[in-house]
Amino acid sequence: MGVEVSVEGLTKSFGSQKIWEDVTFTLPEGEVSALLGPSGTGKSVFLKSLIGLLRPERGKIIIDGTDILQCTAKELYEVRKLFGVLFQDGALFGSMDLYDNVAFPLREHTRKSESEIRNIVMEKLELTGLMGAEGKLPGEISGGMRKRAGLARALVLDPEIILVDEPDSGLDPVRTTYLAQLLIDINAQIDATILIVTHNINLARTVPDNLGMLYRKRLVMFGPREVLLTSEEPSVRQFLRGSKLGPIGMSEEKDDAQMRAELEQAEAGHNDGSPGEDELRGVPAQMQPTPGGPVRQGELRREKRVAEMLDTLPPEAQSAIREEWAARGHGNGSTPVRSPRERPPGPVETPPPVRDSTTTMVLRSAESLTRTGGE
Repeated sequence: MGVEVSVEGLTKSFGSQKIWEDVTFTLPEGEVSALLGPSGTGKSVFLKSLIGLLRPERGKIIIDGTDILQCTAKELYEVRKLFGVLFQDGALFGSMDLYDNVAFPLREHTRKSESEIRNIVMEKLELTGLMGAEGKLPGEISGGMRKRAGLARALVLDPEIILVDEPDSGLDPVRTTYLAQLLIDINAQIDATILIVTHNINLARTVPDNLGMLYRKRLVMFGPREVLLTSEEPSVRQFLRGSKLGPIGMSEEKDDAQMRAELEQAEAGHNDGSPGEDELRGVPAQMQPTPGGPVRQGELRREKRVAEMLDTLPPEAQSAIREEWAARGHGNGSTPVRSPRERPPGPVETPPPVRDSTTTMVLRSAESLTRTGGE
């Protein structure tokens, strides 16, 4: 099962330039979370801080009970084994073929035999739809395939925490959906804690259990996805719509004069191409694991956790949560919240056969990727 990641009062600067300050939130164990924010707000810097590649000046990062800003180098090395990281550009070794790239963490961190390593590597390549491409160099494949190879490498140590930086970078919308489905299926299978950094609004609205946003060097909010998706905070509404109207400009923020000028243009009939104010209202249904696969335990834990805090959330978020629970026939919308060990109501089905440590249902997402060809 994934582990909880707690961040308290985190502040990071490069010289005199402050990236963000006093960032505090918790990634619940085994749940999928996403972090939004305009370009240049330090989202990738935040991911690198979580794994100790960058060191914030102040605050705490507590992972499985260890504050990585205070621990020894040996303790940090052990904590890093909990992570699988998909970097924005794949971060593959250009001189190694895909097989050796994916095998690298196993050779670095384990004493497995080459036969064992091969079985694991080929399983992860199949999982991500890259069977048959293991002999290719990163420069010989598309950006989307490099992204999937990076995901395969991130999974070889069966991580308890998976960090994903811009999963849609280099992918078309269809393959972005397949990759998102793969992340949900992986979460259902291994119950890892997942944090996704993204600009993709559809992915942010439909995949995570929890949503947060960085803006103006601070965390605007973080919590159950319904809170952010129903928020009237101007920067949040503007970002979700992708509109010019709001405080976010080409630089991180715009002045009042520019905001007034753009509002006057809109009132005069200028269309900036963004969806209408009401088009992205409400909370869409959340992406579910592939049918026939395991129940996603993180979702059940999240439901119980949210039920306990429900009365403290904004009214719009409460309504959205109750509506979704009612539509799915559980939670406070209908039946009592189940414990994580309980399955949904209905007949118990025999699960499909397992290939090594990964279910066939998870592999279907990868097979769909393979059928669509290289990006």
